[in-house]
Amino acid sequence: MMRPRPATMTAWVFMAVLLFQGVGIAEEKPTGSGPYFTIPTRKIMNDAAGKTTDFPKYTTQLMNIANQNSQATRPKNVGQMSDLIQTFPGGTYEEWVRWYTAQHPEAIDQATDKTWAMIEKMRQAMTEIDKAMVRQWVEELVLTKTYAGLKFQESILKEVAGKKGTTWRLARPEEEATGIDGYIGTKPVSIKPLSYQSKNFLPETILAEIIFYEKVKEGIRVYDTFK
Repeated sequence: MMRPRPATMTAWVFMAVLLFQGVGIAEEKPTGSGPYFTIPTRKIMNDAAGKTTDFPKYTTQLMNIANQNSQATRPKNVGQMSDLIQTFPGGTYEEWVRWYTAQHPEAIDQATDKTWAMIEKMRQAMTEIDKAMVRQWVEELVLTKTYAGLKFQESILKEVAGKKGTTWRLARPEEEATGIDGYIGTKPVSIKPLSYQSKNFLPETILAEIIFYEKVKEGIRVYDTFK
C-alpha cells in the first residue's frame, strides 16, 4: 500500500510532471474578485527538491527548442511521467531520483545525447542566418502569412477544382452578399469552418454547396465533399 506523501511532495509531483514534459504554465488572470498571490516556479522547485539551477540567459530557451525538435523527453524515450509519478512509492526527491534511475537507467543520458545533437544542428543553422534572412523571415511572418490567412478560400477553390478537372473563380461582391465564396465549374460554393456544422441554430440560408475546412498544424484540412 502506498504511504501518504508529504505536502511538499504533492506540490513537487504537480510541477515535475509539467516541467519534465516541457509544458509551461501560462500566466492567467485571476478568476476571483479577492486578493491573490503567485508562487514562482523556482520557489516551488526549491521547496520540493531543494535545488534549482541558474542557467545563463537564453540557454534554457534554446535547449527547450532543441528538446522539442529532437523529441528527446517524449514518453517513448523517458517514460510516461504522469503514470510513473503515481506508481512512485517514495516520499522524497532523493528517493524519486533513485527509483526513476532504476526504472529507466539510460533515459537521462539518451535524452541528453538527443538534445545535444539537435543543439549542434541548430549551431550550424545559426551560421547560415544573416540580417537579410531575418528580414525575409519577418516579411513572410507579418505580410505573407497574414495575407494568406485571409485569402485561403482561393487556395481551397483552386485545389478542389484541380482535383475535379474544372475551372474556378472567386465570388463577386453581390454573390458574397448571399453567402457564396466562389464557383467551381458552374456550381456556387460556400467555404465554412468545420465547426459550422454544429451551428444549426444559425438562421443563415446558403444556396450553395458547402466545403468544410479546419486549420491544423500543417495548414488547412479540406473535407472534399464537393459533388
